[in-house]
Amino acid sequence: MNTSPIHKREEDATAVAPRPPVLRLDWLLLLATLGLIVCSLITVGDATRDDVPGSPHYYLDRQLLFAGIGLILMFAVSRMDYSRLRELKYGLYAVTIASILLVLALGAASRGSRRSFDLAFLNFQPSELGKLLLVLALSAFVVDRIRRLRDRDTTARTMLLALIPSALVIVQPDLGSGMVYVIIAFAVLFVAGTSWKHFAVLGATFAVAITLALAVAPAAGVQVLKPYQVQRLTGFLNPSSDPQSQTYQLNQSRIAIGAGEKTGRGVSGATQTKLNFLPEHHTDFVFAVVGETYGFLGAAIVLALYALLIWRSLRILTLAKNLYGALIAGGIVAMLMFQVFVNVGMTVGIMPITGVPLPLMSYGGSSVIVTLLALGILQSVYGEARMASAFKGRALNP
Repeated sequence: MNTSPIHKREEDATAVAPRPPVLRLDWLLLLATLGLIVCSLITVGDATRDDVPGSPHYYLDRQLLFAGIGLILMFAVSRMDYSRLRELKYGLYAVTIASILLVLALGAASRGSRRSFDLAFLNFQPSELGKLLLVLALSAFVVDRIRRLRDRDTTARTMLLALIPSALVIVQPDLGSGMVYVIIAFAVLFVAGTSWKHFAVLGATFAVAITLALAVAPAAGVQVLKPYQVQRLTGFLNPSSDPQSQTYQLNQSRIAIGAGEKTGRGVSGATQTKLNFLPEHHTDFVFAVVGETYGFLGAAIVLALYALLIWRSLRILTLAKNLYGALIAGGIVAMLMFQVFVNVGMTVGIMPITGVPLPLMSYGGSSVIVTLLALGILQSVYGEARMASAFKGRALNP
């Protein structure tokens, strides 16, 4: 049986401390969150000023609306006891699967994919909400099987629960989100203390699967992935192989970041962005806009805010009052870290282009709102841990 400190925590607190009159928040985490939102508003506003004729603030106004809605939800969620979500694991998982299936059947078609529903003010992507719901559901599932964590059956079931929605999302096609689902499962198992042997087997299995999908199957005439997906996944290894087609985005992104040098070219001088040489400059490649417009200094500020965000999230993981909270924090921090690493990596040419947004920076209602919801749950884990600690202190010193 696993004897790590996390496993020794109480799973169900019988004593409930009274709610404090003021918010119990991790203020440094909140500072990083607000800082990234401000950076996003400045970058998106400058980059899209000429994108919609007659409406220079079209994207800025919507991004501000998304951030406002997300912040309200974040503060609301931070006041709830996250432990109650454990009882809803089956419902949360069912909503994840049902919403993804529904968008495949009834979602709006765009560029050959069905990923979202067209609502009044945003394109809602169930795959984004599914990331957070999967964290909550998988964490509850692992806690329920904590006495059998060393069993291969537990690891296999946890990965299967993640692979089902992942496969459905990849069919949309949305390869980036599908990869995030798998990373979430790995993170939850890692925080729970799963045997390294299980991870070795999973790693070998995924390596074989990738080899079959990218090399063996195409050679046999079976296309597991679409040709453009294969080219995007492998194009970063040789960016000059097809500069006018599949590696065009990568090359333009690298040119933009290099042109920014130390302090940037400014809004008026950022020609890669203003003249639309850089595609998706307000979504997938927003970090390249930061690099061109504000240079190394601007990029460093954004990365420093992400470092602060990740650090405080990891600290909350260690403070969680029970295993469920620690697993939730681990899943959320892995989700954020992976997206930041992949998005920034693809803009500088060290990672494949997968369409993963940059959390809180990329334009998009679903991504911004869900990320803020996730941070709200992290704040809930922090607040509950602080209250449990204070209650325990009062009990020891009446």
